[in-house]
Amino acid sequence: VQLQASGGGWVQTGGSLNLACTVAGRSDDVYAVGWFRQAPGKEREFVAAMRWNGGRTDYGDPVKGRFTISRIAVGSTVSLQMNTLKPEDTAVYYCATRNERPWTPFRAEQSSSYNTWGQGTQVTVSS
Repeated sequence: VQLQASGGGWVQTGGSLNLACTVAGRSDDVYAVGWFRQAPGKEREFVAAMRWNGGRTDYGDPVKGRFTISRIAVGSTVSLQMNTLKPEDTAVYYCATRNERPWTPFRAEQSSSYNTWGQGTQVTVSS
């Protein structure tokens, strides 16, 4: 599985951006897709995740009600729609996949739950 993240950029406070994570390779093996972010000098932070075949979604507390994760139709792209952006949303955003069903309950918010990571895409929100 290979991942390509895109859609980052610069936006003013209150604006919106849509990030895309395109999954290439053995996408049928994917169990879940997650988004994380990392701001300078801070630890990587969970943003959102969804099961690849639909159903459950999870969100980090800072983005609940503002961000929406979804899969585009039945293709191999997962979207992260980010609305009402704030300066504290500024970070490099990474998408990641869990490439097989876990043997233990899946912890979407833990970066160690994911096998493959894409390169990051920068999101900058100006005040």
